[in-house]
Amino acid sequence: MIVSILAGLGCGLLSGLGIGGGSLLMLYLTAAAGVSAADARGINLLFFLPTALISVALHAKHGCVAWRSAIPAAVCGCLTGAVLAWLTAGLELAVLKKAFGAYLLLTGVTELVFALRRTESKA
Repeated sequence: MIVSILAGLGCGLLSGLGIGGGSLLMLYLTAAAGVSAADARGINLLFFLPTALISVALHAKHGCVAWRSAIPAAVCGCLTGAVLAWLTAGLELAVLKKAFGAYLLLTGVTELVFALRRTESKA
């Protein structure tokens, strides 16, 4: 129970910073807590909704939301999310796990490449 609370706090911290703790929450739930991927997705959505709403409200209050960019991105993200949720509802769990793993790898590699570029440009 303590580990779950700490995982929730850590993922909430990342979400509050705008980093998106949901991916880490999914990893914790499926790898460490033994939650099925289907249940983890539902838990992640329940975690995401309130943390995202609170984070957006607080960032907007401080003038840190570029609404002209954010609104089209949010609309497209919602539409894409709805379509993919509908399409993946019937997929086998193994396929979803591989796709999610590939997504995490791609995200990690992208972050490393951009971090290296930033480091090189500062040198």
